Amino acid sequence: MADQIPLYPVRSAAAAAAAANRKRAAYYSAAGPGSGAERPSRYQLEDESAHLDEMPLMMSEEGFENDESDYHTLPRARVTQRKRGLEWFVCGGWKFLCTSCCDWLINICQRKRELKARTVWLGYPEKCEEKHPRNSIKNQKYNVFTFIPGVLHEQFKFFLNLYFLVVSCSQFVPALKIGYLYTYWAPLGFVLAVTITREAIDEFRRFQRDKEVNSQLYSKLTIRGSCFIRTDQLDGETDWKLKVAVSCTQRLPALGDLFSINAYVYAQKPQLDIHSFEGTFTREDSDPPIHESLSIENTLWAGTVVASGTVIGVVIYTGKETRSVMNTSNPKSKAGLLDLELNQLTKALFLALVALSVVMVTLQGFVGPWYRNLLRFLLLFSYIIPISLRVNLDMGKAAYGWMIMRDESIPGTVVRTSTIPEELGRLVYLLTDKTGTLTQNEMVFKRLHLGTVSYGPDTMDEIQNHVVDSYSQTHSQAGGNTTSSTPPRKAQSSAPKVRKSVSSRVHEAVKAVALCHNVTPVYESRAGAATDAEFAEVDQDFSDENRTYQASSPDEVALVQWTESVGLTLVNRDLTSMQLRTPSGQVLTYCLLQTFPFTSESKRMGVIVRDESTAEITFYMKGADTAMSTIVQYNDWLEEECGNMAREGLRTLVVAKKSLTEEQYQDFESRYNQARLSLHDRALKVAAVVESLEREMELLCLTGVEDQLQAGVRPTLEMLRNAGIKIWMLTGDKLETATCIAKSSHLVSRTQDTHIFRPVTSRGEAHLELNAFRRKHDCALVISGDSLEVCLKYYEHEFMELACQCPAVVCCRCSPTQKARIVSLLRQHTGRRTCAIGDGGNDVSMIQAADCGIGIEGKEGRQASLAADFSITQFRHVGRLLVVHGRSSYKRSAALGQFVMHRGLIISTMQAVFSSVFYFASVPLYQGFLMVGYATVYTMFPVFSLVLDEDVRPDTAMLYPELYKDLTKGRSLSFKTFLVWVLISVYQGGILMYGALVLFESEFVHVVAISFTALILTELLMVALTVRTWHWLMVVAQFLSLGCYVASLAFLNEYFDVAFITTVTFVWKVSAITVVSCLPLYTLKFLRRKLSPPSYSKLTS
Repeated sequence: MADQIPLYPVRSAAAAAAAANRKRAAYYSAAGPGSGAERPSRYQLEDESAHLDEMPLMMSEEGFENDESDYHTLPRARVTQRKRGLEWFVCGGWKFLCTSCCDWLINICQRKRELKARTVWLGYPEKCEEKHPRNSIKNQKYNVFTFIPGVLHEQFKFFLNLYFLVVSCSQFVPALKIGYLYTYWAPLGFVLAVTITREAIDEFRRFQRDKEVNSQLYSKLTIRGSCFIRTDQLDGETDWKLKVAVSCTQRLPALGDLFSINAYVYAQKPQLDIHSFEGTFTREDSDPPIHESLSIENTLWAGTVVASGTVIGVVIYTGKETRSVMNTSNPKSKAGLLDLELNQLTKALFLALVALSVVMVTLQGFVGPWYRNLLRFLLLFSYIIPISLRVNLDMGKAAYGWMIMRDESIPGTVVRTSTIPEELGRLVYLLTDKTGTLTQNEMVFKRLHLGTVSYGPDTMDEIQNHVVDSYSQTHSQAGGNTTSSTPPRKAQSSAPKVRKSVSSRVHEAVKAVALCHNVTPVYESRAGAATDAEFAEVDQDFSDENRTYQASSPDEVALVQWTESVGLTLVNRDLTSMQLRTPSGQVLTYCLLQTFPFTSESKRMGVIVRDESTAEITFYMKGADTAMSTIVQYNDWLEEECGNMAREGLRTLVVAKKSLTEEQYQDFESRYNQARLSLHDRALKVAAVVESLEREMELLCLTGVEDQLQAGVRPTLEMLRNAGIKIWMLTGDKLETATCIAKSSHLVSRTQDTHIFRPVTSRGEAHLELNAFRRKHDCALVISGDSLEVCLKYYEHEFMELACQCPAVVCCRCSPTQKARIVSLLRQHTGRRTCAIGDGGNDVSMIQAADCGIGIEGKEGRQASLAADFSITQFRHVGRLLVVHGRSSYKRSAALGQFVMHRGLIISTMQAVFSSVFYFASVPLYQGFLMVGYATVYTMFPVFSLVLDEDVRPDTAMLYPELYKDLTKGRSLSFKTFLVWVLISVYQGGILMYGALVLFESEFVHVVAISFTALILTELLMVALTVRTWHWLMVVAQFLSLGCYVASLAFLNEYFDVAFITTVTFVWKVSAITVVSCLPLYTLKFLRRKLSPPSYSKLTS
């Protein structure tokens, strides 16, 4: 209904305000305690959504208070006038047409096959109509045929490289040739060779990693017809999930009979959803034919791990049709923000180049073939855009990667994408997984609270003593009453209420925790023993050494392990019974009458058991405090203690019980079975019957379990927050769990409020909830994946605007594709750089969608680390990776890039002065080896040594992460800093050229010798001026370059007069020009550091 509402303006401000206030009062009255009003149901909201226009979605605090906003503020209501004709083509239509044509050609070439449902026959592959894709994964960007074209496209999409390709090709035209071919083609060829080699190495490594993963096959069903699997590579949860085999095939005498029966599986077409599956199993050679429905319980997706037993299955989906591959985006080439900014600067330089050439031709008077002169000037000044810029930056990136991998403080770090190390220094948003990334996914029992007494890690021995005493008394009483007949089946509630002792209360609490769960103990086979069913049933012992616990939640396992540690051990469980071993060794048997599993809606689970020794029937239940607070009897401590445990970061569960008589249980069972057979509203009827039991239950205890965090998570998150990075946690786990971890990890600070976004399913509900969220200030947001989907469907812009203002955001129950979409939306709406970090296969899409992806090698495998740009071994390494290596990489590349441009600008300025003095002649000032040597052996080593420069020590950068904030503003490389370097280049180029022209005496060759030598010395001194922290290799580079130049003077007779350059006159003239070009800059730098020191200078003093 709400999605069909037209967006009309509000009738009047007064009417809108009155109607809006009435609706808010009706909706939010449920939030106030003791108001007596119930929250409107979801169905009521949908009925009211037809009047949504009376309550606009506020996007500012003023609008919310005054109710003056209307639907014209919504993106869906904005109507823009569409551009037509030539205006549309010029304003971007040409790009749209080119993109559409390319996409059409790609689709024609790839011919993506349509996904269809399929029928798979057992043992008869020739009957299968559908062809299966190749069963392999592929993280490579290219293949044999697309490698060279793909790499060349990635290089020449940058204006710098494309420009030099055109310039180099122009030298084949005799009228435009101004120098030797090698002076243009050698640098360009070197750039392409380095790039192709680097990409080939990265691609070969991806091929080897894919080959390693594709070589790992598994074919693992237990003989009993069920097994446990781990799905961490799909949904990020390491809980073991129970999967059930097809019951029809379990009755076959031998495994080989699977190929002799006439049966097939019909399955739905491949899809993204990892939580659903629809299919049927049909056996035609039986009378009558057997039809069995298949669901998610019968499937094992590719990427899951069989935790126990062996499995034999039929393959339905392979290769790119598997759920894991369909939820993974294709790898793409990533370009760093620094590269894009430098690309913009090179375009600005090109405009300057054209303008300068036009000015020269204009001053020339457009005489003769002026267009040819214009082209020659374009080529003469082409060094304004230096080809060596790409060479230096690419070599710098390789150096940064080497430094990162050699850093002993972050061992095991691997740089897999060597083109974007500077991105680590520009991040604003960090999106992280939870399980295995922030946490170890290892639960530890921390606290038991009984209302009047609380037990922690230091007092667990007291609980053990109470349990031992209780069972020793019970055992002695049972031993003295051996002559008694069958015990009465009276309900405990019928007995008079007597205040229980602490010992009996502890005993009841421990027993409830030991019985109310879905944990199954598994005993591993002994070495050399048979693994058949007979051994499993007969010869298996209950020794502690070979027992492990399997459950669908690690919390459950932690609770059962705790009861074992205090003396009450779960030793056996099947579908109908459960056995516990007491501290004295006695085995107690309980009959499992009913099990009510945990669901995200009910937030609780329960069991009904019968004690075989006493025939007492007890209903145990545990769940979240929000669900259990209305079920248990009145108490005055539960809410307060739940809050205390939550502040400690513990995951709390409320445990309660209710004793039932035989008559009460029989009545419940008949109503429960009748509800389960209902064809209409089955879930509602079953829930209603169960809720009839959930009344006035006896509160036993409150448990607190801690999900242990990874080492150093808290200080790392605090460091990143101080560095100005906003952190979002995207997890597939439950809302309660995600909220607890967000608090315990200090992702959400203890003083910060948390807004839990209520579940919404329609536009109307999303509208109201967003208005409620708009009221909050400085509040962390917690939202589920389903609610997020609804908000993004109707109010994408508004939701993203509100979420980006939050100090932290937690998205739970997120699918892999949702994680990737959130990353893409953040990039789209904010324009900021994003980083995604995870450790499971379900994080690959998110990692690849982010500007910078970091994978952790952990318990969930290596899939994330192999697909990431950077691989680390622990989450705490992220801090140093960003604030030290990311920061230094960006600042070094910014300085390196601008200095290389300065090197080209200064020689182009000298060429312009030379041409203007000599009647605007399009004649080169320096030719041949001088131009090649200037960009290589004479200045390359000192300039490249800037990759070793650092403004602060790594320890200081870690201690003051606030230094990282400045990088996000891009002040190290901006048009402002670029213009400063342009002015420096113009000044120095003019001084060098005019000084040489003024001081030379007789021959023109002296001008070349004086100006070029002064130019080399100026560049070396400018490198020294730029350096902030000297490294011994920088000193070596300075003297090495100077030595190479002095040594080469003896062999450059073609350009220099050897007799002149050995005179004192040459020396003093070169020295004078060099001092005039550099001394003012040194003076300005000294004054600036004294009068306006940078932010880091105080930390280094």
